[in-house]
Amino acid sequence: MSFIDSVISNQFMQNALLGAALIGFSNGFFSGFVNLRRSALSVSALSHTMLPGIALAILITRELTQANAFIGALFACLAVGLGSTLVSRNSRIHQDTALSIIYTTAFAIGIALLPILPVSTSIHDWLFGNIIHISIEDLNLVFIVSAITLVLSNIFMRPMLLTLFEPNVAAAQGVPVRSMQYLSFTLLICMLVASLQAVGTILSVGLLVTPAAIVMLYTDRTSAIFWGGAIIGSLSSIAGIYFAQILNIQAGPAIIVTLGSLFLISFLLSPRHGVLKK
Repeated sequence: MSFIDSVISNQFMQNALLGAALIGFSNGFFSGFVNLRRSALSVSALSHTMLPGIALAILITRELTQANAFIGALFACLAVGLGSTLVSRNSRIHQDTALSIIYTTAFAIGIALLPILPVSTSIHDWLFGNIIHISIEDLNLVFIVSAITLVLSNIFMRPMLLTLFEPNVAAAQGVPVRSMQYLSFTLLICMLVASLQAVGTILSVGLLVTPAAIVMLYTDRTSAIFWGGAIIGSLSSIAGIYFAQILNIQAGPAIIVTLGSLFLISFLLSPRHGVLKK
């Protein structure tokens, strides 16, 4: 059976493609903020933080579902992110240092809890993604989170970017700088958690960093970085599912490998930054 035939006849494949397109688009759009802010390492730390949140949610509810995984991961990311901010503002410790200490401790707790989790379902899918099994309920949750994030990102884009590049100027113009920082941080976490079903906790950073990075190899236009990243994220996620079916591999890693390969090709061919530049 060809890939097209399997999509036409299989509801799960249709859900997977729709979910991949939506998750890839929203993550690709928000990757513009991540790249402009140069916070890829922080995103990596927060992506690993989702694991202990999921583990604690399972211990409390005694089951593994998209809803409790989402809530647990969201709570863990917020706790670690805001905790590192609290430590840095009330001590001599830099926020990156505090974040590294807190997230590695939390990740270690998550790993320690894995053997005692009261579920029969393998947590492997939540580490590396399994979008092929995404349900209508999961799609609805992803759609709501992605839609809210995209709407808020566009409404507050100007003050968020001004806060990002010129916080003093933003404050002088009446922009609530701290509120914009907390908003961008919260939206970042929402995007990380929304990508759980597609690429899991371990690989989610790739979907939230690579799309806009590819666009930045060709242009410095802000609008192109955001919307170009969204298009690349969506198309690459769909292509990743195609390659996963053709090569009989897991969809999450296939999506990230597709993005990574596209980044490498773009780096080699980009006229301004690549090795083939004149």
